[in-house]
Amino acid sequence: MLKLHKIHTKYGHIEALKGIDIHVKEGEIVAIIGANGAGKTTTLNTISGILKPVAGTIEYMNHDITKWPTDKIVAEGLIQVPEGRQIFPLLTVKENLMMGAYLRKDKLEVANDLEMVYNLFPRLKEREKQLGGTLSGGEQQMLAIGRALMSKPALLLLDEPSLGLAPIIVQNIFKIIVDINKKGTTIMLVEQNAHMALSIAHRGYVMETGKIILEDDAKALLNNDEVKSAYLGGH
Repeated sequence: MLKLHKIHTKYGHIEALKGIDIHVKEGEIVAIIGANGAGKTTTLNTISGILKPVAGTIEYMNHDITKWPTDKIVAEGLIQVPEGRQIFPLLTVKENLMMGAYLRKDKLEVANDLEMVYNLFPRLKEREKQLGGTLSGGEQQMLAIGRALMSKPALLLLDEPSLGLAPIIVQNIFKIIVDINKKGTTIMLVEQNAHMALSIAHRGYVMETGKIILEDDAKALLNNDEVKSAYLGGH
């Protein structure tokens, strides 16, 4: 479904991605783990078209999207939930969600998807008329994911969904990510909480300083001694 081949991305003269290869099959949850500054967010931003690679190719659904503008990528169902949520603080919960459906013309389907999001996140239904900026961190994360789902993603890119959230909220968010995947959305997940990410993923990649250093089934990575000592607190 998605294939990155020898992708190099730079910030000015600094090479942030050094020729990475990643693939995602339809129906998978694929996790990318690694320390801060490893290049995880850069990878997602490069896939989304926010950053343009200086070399390499990105294929999505058999299209070469390497040079596509972001809006065209979004229209094809490749949707990113950015790090730090980036909701619209002065819009209501419902208005934020409807921004996700901005490109869609299928009014009836949009209404159905709104109900689907409210079923996944009952808290958002309760807070429908509240301003986004007045929500808690966990609720804002739910809103950011809900807004992305309103775009009808085929592939959902999630950047640090657990960031700054209490453990109980994190468990809830990850349970919902699994539900979204079971309903047919393929997911690529960038996450510092390596244990949580690998426990729900099918496959995983480990990044260090702009390179992929390991790729394996998620269960194998959870049991890998190097991964354990570096990213799972040794347990």
